Amino acid sequence: MYRAEVLFKGKPAGILEQTVTGGTRFTYNEEWTGDVACCFPATQREHNWANGLHPFFQHLGPEGWLREKQARGAHIKDEQNDFALLLAYGEDCIGAVGIRPLEETDVPKIEEGAPTPGRTLSGVQKKLLVAKEGDRFVPAGKDGPAPFIAKFNSETRGSLVRNELRSLQWAANILGKDEVTQFRTAYVGEEVALIVTRFDRTEKGDKFRLEDFAQVLVKPRGVNYDGKYGSSYEEVARVIREHSARPIIDLDKLFRRLIVFAALANCDAHLKNFSLLEARDGLRLSPVYDVLNTAIYDDLDRNFGLSILGKTRNVEELNGALFRKFGAEIGLQERAVELALSDLKKQIDKNPINVPSGEPPDGFISRFAEVVRNQCLRLFEE
Repeated sequence: MYRAEVLFKGKPAGILEQTVTGGTRFTYNEEWTGDVACCFPATQREHNWANGLHPFFQHLGPEGWLREKQARGAHIKDEQNDFALLLAYGEDCIGAVGIRPLEETDVPKIEEGAPTPGRTLSGVQKKLLVAKEGDRFVPAGKDGPAPFIAKFNSETRGSLVRNELRSLQWAANILGKDEVTQFRTAYVGEEVALIVTRFDRTEKGDKFRLEDFAQVLVKPRGVNYDGKYGSSYEEVARVIREHSARPIIDLDKLFRRLIVFAALANCDAHLKNFSLLEARDGLRLSPVYDVLNTAIYDDLDRNFGLSILGKTRNVEELNGALFRKFGAEIGLQERAVELALSDLKKQIDKNPINVPSGEPPDGFISRFAEVVRNQCLRLFEE
C-alpha cells in the first residue's frame, strides 16, 4: 500500500496513504496549522476519498504526452495509476504541494533520460519544465530551479505554438500585460516552443500556493481526463466569491477574460485553466494562461469550455446580451458590466489583427483574424 509525505513549500504537512477499501486518506501532521489547499481545511485533520486518489492530488499529475513518457520512464504499466506517478515524479509539482514517498513504500524506479525527473506538471499538450542556461532553454533536471514551462507543437497540429503565441499577445493587448502570463518563443533542443514564465515560482525557485479550479471544486479527473469540463462559469464565479481575497475585483477580471476568450473562440477554457494564486493579501485569480483560438481547427469542438447560464453553448451563440445576463447572474453591478464591455471594445478597436500582405485567405493569420472578427461582431453588436 502506498504511503507518502505531503509537502507544502518543501515542509512536511501530512501523510497521504491508500486505504484498505481502495480510497485514499490525507491526514495533517499534529503540529501543522495552516491549510495546504482550499479543499483541505486544517480545522478538519483527516480527509478521506472513497475511490482512488483524491482529486486534488490527481490534478497534480500529468495528462497526455507527458503522462505517457513519465509512466514509461518509471516502468509504470498502468498509466491510470495516479499515486504511482506522483511517488515517482511528484516531489516538485505545480504550486506549493508536493509528494515524497515514505521509506517503506515501493517507489517506481525512474530510467535515466526520463522527462523532468522528480517533477511533473499537468496538461494534455506536449510540455516540459525547463531552465535557462545562458541564452538557451534546457530541460530541467531533478534539482535546481525550473522557472519556465516549454509548450510544443504536436505531431498532428504544427501551429499550436504559433496559435498560442498570437492568442496570448492579443489577450495581453486587450486585457493588459499584467493580466497575462509572461511568454516568448525559443528553441528547446531542435524544437520551437512557447516558453511560459511560471508565476508559482520565483527565479530562485521559491514556491507560491497555486490551485486550479478542478482541485478547488474536487472534480475527479475522469478516465478520459474530461472531469475538468463538468462545471459552469457560474461555479467558477462561486469559487472566486468564496476563496478570493478580493472577490469583487476578481469577478470583474473573470467577466472580462471570458469575453476575450469568447472573442478568440477559445473553446478550451475549462476548470484547470483558472487558478487561485497566493498573493500578499491572500488567494487571488491568477494571470491568464493556456489560451488558444480553437475554432480555426475544423475537427475540434466549437462549444465554449464550460456551460454558461445553464447551457453548453456553441461559440457562435455567445453575444453581448448573453454576457450581460451572465454578469448580473454572478453579482456584478450593471455599470461594471457596461464599463467592462466598453473598455474591451475600445482596446479591440485599437488592436486589430493585421494580416501580412500577400497571405492567402486560407493562411493561418487570415483565418485567425476572421474568427476573431466574426466573434467580435456578435459580442459587440449595437
